[in-house]
Amino acid sequence: MKAHSAESQSTVTPDKALQFLKEGNNRFVNNLKVNRNLLEQVNDTREGQWPFAIVLSCIDSRTSAELIFDQGLGDIFSVRIAGNILNEDILGSMEFATKVVGSRIIVVLGHTKCGAVKGACDHIEMGNLTTLLNKIQPAVYEEKSVSDNRTSKNSEFVEKVATLNVQLTMELIRRESVIIHELEEIGAIKIVGGMYNVDSGMVEFYE
Repeated sequence: MKAHSAESQSTVTPDKALQFLKEGNNRFVNNLKVNRNLLEQVNDTREGQWPFAIVLSCIDSRTSAELIFDQGLGDIFSVRIAGNILNEDILGSMEFATKVVGSRIIVVLGHTKCGAVKGACDHIEMGNLTTLLNKIQPAVYEEKSVSDNRTSKNSEFVEKVATLNVQLTMELIRRESVIIHELEEIGAIKIVGGMYNVDSGMVEFYE
């Protein structure tokens, strides 16, 4: 499979971009990954890059977006940070990917059994990690359905917080970036959330 070019990227709609990711995850789960000549893709992209998506995911070693979605070199921008949280630099990267390079979809990808989410549930404080986990705290407090054992020992609570963390991050992207909000308003891009299951390899999308 060839790397994306300016021509192929120009034919991708936000819905088509999402479909590419869904199909890629389906191949990943069924161990049917596309045969790619990665060295050829290195050559194909030496003059530029035309990714169709930007994915914000966790640093968890099991959650590589290129593998999960069976994509090659030059196909997606991959932003990874513990707890798939948002900050100004990441938001700027998203603006670059969409407004400048032409990516059609922003995916906020959480995952099950997330250590950062567990740390936020337990209100862990440890050096610079404290500031990062504080960005997940709004999801902890927003989760109202669980009243007992609101800690990392309660897997149901952890997963509900992880889902809310994805949804709140999507809202924050729209609220904090006029550029991205306008692109979404005119239908040039789509913002979706998703949850990667570390047990099955499947991604459940929130559209």
